Amino acid sequence: MEKRVLLAIFLSFLVLYVYQSLVVKPTPKPVTAKTTTTTTAAPLATQPAAAAALQPAENPTTATPLVGDTREQDIRIETRDVIAVFTNRGARLKSWRLKHYLDPHREPLDLVVSEAATEPLPLSLQVDDDAITRTLNSALYTVAGAPASGTVASSPVDLRFEYRDSSGVHAVKEFHIEPANYIVRLHAVVSAQPYSVVWGPAVGDAGAELSRFTQRPEALLSIGGKAQRLSPSDLAKQATYEAGFDYAGVDDQYFMTTALKPGSARFTYGVFSIPPPAGSKDAPREYVSYSVRRAANDDRPFEFFAGPKDFDVLASIDREYVRAINFGMFAFLVVPLLRSLKWINGFVGNYGWSIVLLTVIVNAIMFPLRHKSVVSMRKMQEIQPEVKAIQDRYAKIKATDPAKQKMNQELMALYKERGVNPASGCVPMLLTFPVLLAFYSLLQTAIELRGAPFFGWIHDLSLHDPWYIIPILTGASQLWQQLITPAAGADPAQRRTMMIMPAVFTFMFLWAPAGVGLYWLVSNLWGIGQQYLTNYLIGPPVVRTVRPAAERRIKKVGSGKTEAAGGES
Repeated sequence: MEKRVLLAIFLSFLVLYVYQSLVVKPTPKPVTAKTTTTTTAAPLATQPAAAAALQPAENPTTATPLVGDTREQDIRIETRDVIAVFTNRGARLKSWRLKHYLDPHREPLDLVVSEAATEPLPLSLQVDDDAITRTLNSALYTVAGAPASGTVASSPVDLRFEYRDSSGVHAVKEFHIEPANYIVRLHAVVSAQPYSVVWGPAVGDAGAELSRFTQRPEALLSIGGKAQRLSPSDLAKQATYEAGFDYAGVDDQYFMTTALKPGSARFTYGVFSIPPPAGSKDAPREYVSYSVRRAANDDRPFEFFAGPKDFDVLASIDREYVRAINFGMFAFLVVPLLRSLKWINGFVGNYGWSIVLLTVIVNAIMFPLRHKSVVSMRKMQEIQPEVKAIQDRYAKIKATDPAKQKMNQELMALYKERGVNPASGCVPMLLTFPVLLAFYSLLQTAIELRGAPFFGWIHDLSLHDPWYIIPILTGASQLWQQLITPAAGADPAQRRTMMIMPAVFTFMFLWAPAGVGLYWLVSNLWGIGQQYLTNYLIGPPVVRTVRPAAERRIKKVGSGKTEAAGGES
């Protein structure tokens, strides 16, 4: 029974791991709580007229500009964290590069997708009149408040764009950028009419290597403190959501672009694809765009966060925003593990070695539980011959026969006599599983590992091992550990089943992030060492043999005394 429980737990853990790693995420439930869904509006990408209206035109209107500029120009703003470039054509965001996160070319990562030439630039405006929309996004605005070229802002930057023409179109767009965060604030006035703010391709981590472990761009909606994600296929069914949002926008594996505290608003999403380069076998990349519109009487500025899903960065804005990081069901364990990893890295300076050290520390803390589990399994292994002898005596009795209960009574009496609890071997191991899953979730989502090298051929712990050395070592160590565990050799059929697991793990880790494989490898090596230490402490197993039941009979000997004809030896 003990072996079956352990096998069931192991297979359950394996199924959970495979599901999280390989299986497509289930479709989230539609936003219904406190939500009024508008289904008549189509995504931006599927509205030809609306999409065309958002694109610049050479002659958007015949009206004469009264307030505007005569030439197109870019305004560059550099802060501690970002390098932003605005264009006065439409007063929109042209580039938003993150100084602390690099693309594959080792340049600051740009969250604005430059390949999407047919899509609107971030912070475009959209009104109900397509002609006015084209004018708003094509006109050359005057600029005030631009900082000196080449300077790094040490105080807030306020840009003011204005345009007015003879047809009565008047727009003012004011941007506020803090010197030390990833937030841009927009306050706009458009000819005294309601408008939507459009953020085109919302997350531009275009150079990221995609695998089954990578989260693609998805819609991110938070209502009442509960965040949910909607895949492009979900958005194809329903594109518009209206509710009181905590934040909403788009995110991918490591970055997000969201409107902060929009309140009661309507978000409309669009999906579009960018084909791969000619001759490439890669699949087209899907991107998600969105627009947000508030009530006409809501004159509050819009705030947009475009930056990393870094726990400390999001917590510094609002603790509620850390829920945007998909830590999974064991988030309460992931957060202290993440803080511990960053603390260790502060001394070590290498996230690979930090993972090794934290893995050792966590396994050392769990040493007593694992030791108790191994000791219990050893006791169960020692009495297996007696357990099998009892089971064999009742093997021909049907499970529905009341006499079958006597077998359970004999087994429980044996367990009590030997001081063995059938569940004592699996319960301690079961208690360690949440920590293992939390560690796995941490290494899957922590942006700190993005671009972090280890040594030698491992240049990025968030990507798979290019030489597949770590997965092979992980599978070999898993096999070694399996061979030396007490329960491994008890039943030939179950042993053959368990021997398949190392091969399964090796296959799964081929494309897993190197940080995850490194953690699993170190855990296996620790488990091997602990197993040998436990074997040394408790000594070799006591082998008990049981003679057949027919030989254990009582017969008279001499003057009224009795003696067992057969028994244990």
